[in-house]
Formats: sequence, C-alpha cells, structure tokens
Amino acid sequence: MSYHIKVRKAKKLNTKFIFVSGGVISSVGKGVTTASIAQLLESRGYRVAPVKMDAYLNVDAGTIRPQEHGEVFVTKDGMETDQDLGNYERFMNTDLSSSNYVTNGQLYQNIIRKERNFEYGGEDVEVAMHVPEEIIRRLEKAAAERKADFVIAEIGGTVGEYQNILFVEANRIMKYRDNRDVIHVHVGYLPTPPSIGEMKSKPVQTSVKLLISSGIQPDFLMARAEKPVDDRRKETLAWTCNIPKENIIAAPNVDTIYRVPMNFDSQKLTDKILAKFGMKPKKADGKAWKNLLNKISHINSSKKSVEIAVVGKYYETGAYKLADVYISVVEAIKHASWNNGVKANLHWISSIDIEKHGAKKVLEKFDGIVVPGGFGSRGTEGMIETIKYARENKIPYLGLCYGMQMATIEFARHVAGLKSANTTEVDDDTPHPVIHIMPDQEKKLLNREYGATMRLGGWDCVITRGTKTEAAYVASGLIKRSGRALINERHRHRFEFNNQYRDKLVKAGLVISGATPDGKLVEIVELKDHPYFVGSQFHPEFQSRPLSPHPLFNGFMKAVVRSQIRR
Repeated sequence: MSYHIKVRKAKKLNTKFIFVSGGVISSVGKGVTTASIAQLLESRGYRVAPVKMDAYLNVDAGTIRPQEHGEVFVTKDGMETDQDLGNYERFMNTDLSSSNYVTNGQLYQNIIRKERNFEYGGEDVEVAMHVPEEIIRRLEKAAAERKADFVIAEIGGTVGEYQNILFVEANRIMKYRDNRDVIHVHVGYLPTPPSIGEMKSKPVQTSVKLLISSGIQPDFLMARAEKPVDDRRKETLAWTCNIPKENIIAAPNVDTIYRVPMNFDSQKLTDKILAKFGMKPKKADGKAWKNLLNKISHINSSKKSVEIAVVGKYYETGAYKLADVYISVVEAIKHASWNNGVKANLHWISSIDIEKHGAKKVLEKFDGIVVPGGFGSRGTEGMIETIKYARENKIPYLGLCYGMQMATIEFARHVAGLKSANTTEVDDDTPHPVIHIMPDQEKKLLNREYGATMRLGGWDCVITRGTKTEAAYVASGLIKRSGRALINERHRHRFEFNNQYRDKLVKAGLVISGATPDGKLVEIVELKDHPYFVGSQFHPEFQSRPLSPHPLFNGFMKAVVRSQIRR
C-alpha cells in the first residue's frame, strides 16, 4: 500500500515557538515552567501566547471529574480548560482565551468536520500527517490572535506516552521546516530516594532518550528536584543527554511557585532563550514581581498567620487528598493573605467529615471558612451545616458558586423558616426550591447536552451600593464610588437563585448585593450583621492575580484578620 502525503508548504513565521515537555512523573511542573518563561519574556517587552495541549479525546475539560484531572479553569470567552491556563493567567497578569487550549478531541473533531466538508480535496486523511498539521495550525492561530512574538506550547503528560506523541511530532515538523524558529524545553524530575539519600539522574536520562527517539533533541533541561541540582549531576546529564551544562537549569522546590521565574532568571534562562533565537535581550521590568516576593519573604519570617478551612467535596482520590481540584481558590486565598500582611494556613476539610463529626468539632479552630464550587448531592448537608456554623458564630465566610447556593439554602431553612428548602439539583421534590435550574438548561439536560452547555465565561453584574461587596470592589479600584457599579465575572453553573423566593428571603434579612444588568439573575448575596458573609454565583477565583487579589477574597481576608485580632 502506498500513501500520498501532501506536505504543506513551509510558511515563514515571525513568531518563535518554544515547546515544553515533561518526563519521569506527571505533575512535574511543566505548567509553572511554561508560565514562568512566559512571564519572563513578557517582562522583557515581548508578547507571549502560551498554549496547553492535552492528549485526551475530550473536547474540553468540562466533562472530566475534578479528581481525575484537577480543577476546570474557565476562560473569559467560556472555554472549560485545564488548570494550567489559570497559572498562565496568574503569572502573566492577563486574560487568555479558547485559542490557548488544545485537546486531541478538538483536533480530531475539526479534522473530521473538514473531511466531511471535502476540505481535503479527496486526499487520504491520515493521523501521522494531518493531526500534526492541525496542531501547527492551532499554534499559528494562537500566535495570530495575540500578535505574539513567542508561542510556548506545553505538551500534556510525560514523554514516552503513546497518546501525546503527535504533539511531539508537530514539534519535529516545525523544527525541520525552520530550525531557528523552534526550540524545546524538557522538564525532568530527579528523585532523591530516602533510603539512598542521593539525587539520581538516570530517570531523567531515560526520559531525554525517549524524547530523542521521537526526533527531538531538547535545548534546555529543567532539573526538577527537592534541592538544586549539583555540578556533578549537571555534568553527567550534559554528556548523557547531549545538552550543554549551562543549559541545565536548576528547578528546586520553593516556598511559593511565584518564586520560580526569578530562580530561572538568576540562571540567565531568559537571555539564553533569546540567544538561541538570535535575539537581543531587552531590559527586564520585574520590579513589581520582586516586590511581591520580598513581601512574601517578610510575611513568612514574621510568622503572622491565619487558619482557613476550605470545605469541599472533591479532595479524596483513593487514600489521598488533593488540593489541585481547587487550585485557583487556593491561589486566590494566598494572594489576598499576602495583600493583608499575613500567611494563610489552608486546611482541606471534606464536607463528608462535617456530616460525620459535626461542624463545631471540626471547625472551631478556624479564623475563616470558604466553601468552593461543586455539583451533585454528595456532601451538601455538610456544606449547609458548615455555613450555619459560620453564620451563627460570626466567622468570616466566602461562598463560591455552589457555596453561594448552599448559603441561600441554609438561610432559607434556618432564618426564613422555609424548612426542607433545597436546590432541585439535590431534591426534585423539595417544597421550597430556592435554587432551581434555568429553563434553557433543563432542556439541554433532557437532551443529554452536557459538554460546554452551562452558563460559562464572563458575564456582567451590577453591584448594589452600600454593601460589603461594593466596599470590596471600590477598595480594589475596579469600580468607582458613584455611577453604575458594573463588573464582569466568570461563571460555570446550570442552577440559579429562584426569584420566586427573592422577596421572602430579602425580608428575612438576605441582602442581594449583585445581579445581572436586567435584574433577573441574582449574582451575589451577603448578610449585614456579620463580619463578612458573602456568596457569589460566579467564580471570583478565576480572576485573582498575585499582583492584584480579587476584591471578594481581599474583603474576606481583611475580615479574617480583623476578627482574629478581636478574638
């Protein structure tokens, strides 16, 4: 059998491309490496488009269980993406879009669509050629949309996996076409087994050899380890991996991921990357970032801290608990704590444990409580009990999406006298559906239209004047003290506040502190006689940045600090 493969004519690009792969273990730090390089290049005055490339056949991350793949991060244009997009946005202090996220599902979906439309002109449509070409097209699209000087393409998974080989092949094709426009960064883990007490380099050597066998010689090796890699291991890796010793960059564990860019820059990584492309370095503008790191160091040394309980339902994966399912929440809490001069000690509390042991026993030592997003009935009574404890004991509370809905249910049951109030997501037969599904969403679920059908992305909201929410947004500078208080926040949900109960709940003391511009959808609720009790239907954590904490998290942390002092 012979194959006719039409090679696409090489296109001269002004954009430079950096591929990032990982080896030895998953979660090795490719996303933070990608985000750090992007941040460093942008601090030099260049425009960067980071792209996460995931090998699964899901079109997006929206239908994947959080325990399976971590947090689902939502972009402003409504794409449900991998959590690495969140790190890109936080490090770069920018908004990204659907063009910065690629999955095998998207690639195959578009290839098959084009084949059905006869866009290949009768050619055989083949995996080995057309999938890498579609990858390259997507990377060029991301470059064009951001007018990028650099595209940094992070390859999900680890080198040697069958499922991500076509992303590596796209790298090889681009390198073959224009060698000076493409380089490769490999992130490999050097373990230090406790029984041996010595850092071992052979796992990384193996992962680099697997990469080379795929046709890619890496230009840089990021040596991930508990401690900085020493000269002896650098020399071994240099000659076994065919990488100059000076291009082996130490990437040890640090107290905060935001220290990684400065660690890389201290080893002149940015200058070395620019030199690989024959580009002249520009003066760095990293003053604000350095000031943040100095502030974090000062806070850590001062030992001023607060204890925060994050009560969720997605921590458990076998015998382990993972915070990655709420990584944007975790980072948003940290941003706010640093801005208020304290360290936040986070505690992962399963709402199931609240149901088993009671809220007082589990939560009495905490200074603040956060209930993040979620779906389904499991653990909801534990969340409601948690919120009741926070309300009655005047503990600062922040509810996010499901945490806002559970707060509404708790208030309806225990303050407004609506016994058995619930969400129809949990109980279809509740006598008081204070949270219910939107009519258009109900039709979609009946038709089993699950993927990318929720209320997603950025939506406008008008804040009510005279509320704690307004004070938080004014303090951040996002709204002015007069005029229309309009904000835009990111959503991911199907169920909403039921307006049939709006008047009754407001009369009982619930404050509607934010709604859609037409007033039809409740977006934020709060309580008056409480240090801080706020719930948002949207996900404020998606727009929090280390240099500009989100107003709702910042307001929450201010209240936590004040309440701790008073106690």
